[in-house]
Amino acid sequence: MELSVIILNYNVRYFLELCVLSVQEALSAIDGEIIVVDNDSDDGSCLMMKSRFPDVLLIENKENSGFPKGNNIGVAKAKGKYICILNPDTVVAEDTFVKILAFAEEKKDLGIIGCKLIDGTGNFLPESKRGTPTPWVAFTKIFGLYKIFSNQKLFNQYYAQHLSENETGNVDILVGAFMVMERELYLETGGFDEDCFMYADDIDLSYSVLQKQRKNYYFHETSVIHYKGESTVKDEKYMRRFQEAMEFFYRKHFRRSLFFSVFIKVGIFLFSFVKMFLGKPKLNPLPESYVFFSSNEILCGRLSSVLKNKVVFLDFKKEKMVNSCLVSKGKRIEVILDNQYVSFKKCIEILETLKHKSITFKILPKKANFIIGSNSKNERGEMMKIE
Repeated sequence: MELSVIILNYNVRYFLELCVLSVQEALSAIDGEIIVVDNDSDDGSCLMMKSRFPDVLLIENKENSGFPKGNNIGVAKAKGKYICILNPDTVVAEDTFVKILAFAEEKKDLGIIGCKLIDGTGNFLPESKRGTPTPWVAFTKIFGLYKIFSNQKLFNQYYAQHLSENETGNVDILVGAFMVMERELYLETGGFDEDCFMYADDIDLSYSVLQKQRKNYYFHETSVIHYKGESTVKDEKYMRRFQEAMEFFYRKHFRRSLFFSVFIKVGIFLFSFVKMFLGKPKLNPLPESYVFFSSNEILCGRLSSVLKNKVVFLDFKKEKMVNSCLVSKGKRIEVILDNQYVSFKKCIEILETLKHKSITFKILPKKANFIIGSNSKNERGEMMKIE
C-alpha cells in the first residue's frame, strides 16, 4: 500500500465529513487507506462516519487522549509505505497526494513533506513552513520582529521567509495539520511525543527527523485548505501555552533558556495589559449577497429560502463569468461552491484566485445537506444546514 491518511477528530463532525470526502477523491488513483481516530467526540462524528463512510477504518477512543497519542494510535494501524497526518478541518485537492508522492519518490534522505496551506478565505497560512524555534527565533515571533524586518535573516527565520509561499525547498519545521513521511521513519523517531504540550508536537517531530540526518521540505505545488488557521490574537492564555511548548522543546533538545523565560514573562505581562483595553471582538457582518456556483438551479431556490436573501445562480459550465459577477466594490459577497459539480481542486483554486476582504466562501459538500467554511483565520468556522 502506498499511503495511509491518518485523521484525528475531536468534535468537528461536519468538517470531518468534508475532509474525508476530499481525501477519498484524492486517493482514487492511489493504493491508499483512510484511518479516522476519534477522541471521544460527543457531536455524532462516529455515527456519521459509520453511516456515510462504512469502509473507512474508524478507531473510537474512550477518552480524549490528545493530539500526539491519538495520531500514534492511528499510525500503529497504518499499512502504507507513507503516512499523512491530516487535520479534520482540511480540504485536499484531487491531485494533492499524487503530486506529493511523486515528489517524495524523487528525494533521497527524505524527512517530512508539508504543503501550501491556505485559510478559508484563500489567504496563505505562514505556519506552512517554519524554522527551528531557538530562543532568539521564538523571541522574534512573539514580538513580531519577523514582520518588521522580513528581509533580514536575523529576524525572518520563524516562518522560513528565505522561501516564498510559491517556492519549494528545505525547511526545518512543518505543521501537524498536514505532514507526509515514510511510516518507518515515523516509527523510528517514536512518532509524536506524548509528553508534548500544545504547539510543540509538530515542532518536536520535525526537529527529531532532522536529527536523523533527513531533510524536510515545503512543497508549494499543491494547496490545502486549513480552516482553523493560526490565531493572530496573542492573549495571556496563548502566551502561557507558547511558553510551555517552547520550554518542553528546549528541555528535550537544548538547554533551558533564561533569555527566553525572561522575555516570555515580559510578553505575558504586556499582552495581558493590552487585553484589558480591548473590547469584545467585532462580529463579522453578514454578506449582502450570495453567489451559488453550481449546475443545479433548483437548489439555488432552496438556498435563497434558507439564507433569506436572493442568491445569484452562476452556472458552472460558464465559469469564466465568476470574476465579472463578483466585481462589486465594497459589497460583501459570499460564494457558495457546489462540490457536486465543482471539484475540490477547483474550489481551492477559486479561493486563492478570488481572495478579497469583502468575499467569503462556503462549500456545499457532495450529497450533503449543509454548507461549511470559515470567514476568518482566527475562527474555527461555521456550518449551516440546508433542509
